[in-house]
Amino acid sequence: MNCAQANKIPIRIVLDSFFVSPSKENPKAAFYFALDRHEKTPSLLVDFVNNKAFDFGTGKNYDAVSIVQTIEKCSVSEALKYLEQFSFTFKNQEILTKQKLENFSKSYEITVIKEIQHPALLEYLKSRKVENKTEFLKEIHYQINDKNNFGIGFKNNSGGYEIRNAYSKICLDKKDVTTMKIDSNSVRIFEGFFDFLSFKNVENYLEKQPSDYIILNSVLMIERIKNDLDNYQNIELYFDNDEAGNHAIEMLKNVNENAEDCRHLYSDFKDLNDWLIYESPSKEVKIHHKSAFKR
Repeated sequence: MNCAQANKIPIRIVLDSFFVSPSKENPKAAFYFALDRHEKTPSLLVDFVNNKAFDFGTGKNYDAVSIVQTIEKCSVSEALKYLEQFSFTFKNQEILTKQKLENFSKSYEITVIKEIQHPALLEYLKSRKVENKTEFLKEIHYQINDKNNFGIGFKNNSGGYEIRNAYSKICLDKKDVTTMKIDSNSVRIFEGFFDFLSFKNVENYLEKQPSDYIILNSVLMIERIKNDLDNYQNIELYFDNDEAGNHAIEMLKNVNENAEDCRHLYSDFKDLNDWLIYESPSKEVKIHHKSAFKR
């Protein structure tokens, strides 16, 4: 078994073998306490879907091999020897992965990219209170498993699209962040594109000047951008009010003193878009909050 093969073994199974249990979990991800130190709040996020782990406390990425190395304090060859016990799991996982990739490559195709026109998509944008921000979006028609689908597309830096509609949330092609630059000395960072669109809707209310923008498209992408912020004088963070958001903000503030947690704007809501939907901010919001924000 080589490293590429070993890293297909589900990280959760590896952690279970060491009797390491999650602190919080859902079907797609879980938080664990750090593997290399004591802590009161779990900072290791394991993504079950992509079989990756990320430590918000140190910024380290983990796979199955490095998980074993960290716990056992051993070499790569020793870690591979430990992982041999999961060879049956690996073989089954490899077969399933190969089948998924083959099925996806044969059936996945973007058929139409155009301006948003479909009534269902316009209605969905209206329900999210961002129907006036279609200049950042496309209407994407695609086929998966010979079935026709369509959704709102938000393009990332690698040419992939985050696809959303009322019933699904997927990424077509390569996952990546989205950056929008105007050579500003300020940058605003968002977890998802609906939060970015929501901010654009209240930017004037908050008396904010346009800036550079980074949309992570997943909090797990934060490692890709943390070293690209040194030249910014102001860094505003608009993440979700959850544990992953807390860790992400803490990590960025630890590496850049100019990073500012701006979630006080929507502290009673899950995220910025929820605040826009349920609070229906108006000019009174600008007056109430403008002193807490930099121009």
